Amino acid sequence: MITDVFPNFGAVGGAGRLSDIIGALLMFVLITSVLLLVVSAVTWGLAATNGHYQTAAKARLGVWLCCGTAGLAGACVALVNFLLGLGAGL
Repeated sequence: MITDVFPNFGAVGGAGRLSDIIGALLMFVLITSVLLLVVSAVTWGLAATNGHYQTAAKARLGVWLCCGTAGLAGACVALVNFLLGLGAGL
């Protein structure tokens, strides 16, 4: 027997408002991540040029973390939709 079980977002009071809040938070995360990416890239370049290799290594890690954060936040909606579809198919 196959049943269609999925979360009822209509039962949650203010579900539309919650969606707006989540969208605004994702936008904030993306903007912050891009700004920190620029700061980390500039720091990496300046530190590597001036011979501060420990600072350059930490700034390089910051660049990779910002790229990962921006990618994850950008793909968050697709990930949630995939997981909801997967959960409904179980």
